[in-house]
Amino acid sequence: MGDDIADKEMLQKNVEEFSRIQRYMRMADKNSDLYEELKERYTELKVILTASGINVTELDKIKE
Repeated sequence: MGDDIADKEMLQKNVEEFSRIQRYMRMADKNSDLYEELKERYTELKVILTASGINVTELDKIKE
């Protein structure tokens, strides 16, 4: 039972970070090093969430 709660908390944190990263990406210049770093984390989170069974279609504002 404890692992189930920990897994849900981790998923929640990843979803929140995914949303936060997208907000930052929309504010950053697409030709900047910052954007590239954000995009890398965005991709990692998208893979993690998808592998966890989360449909990111509704959450994904960037769609890269």
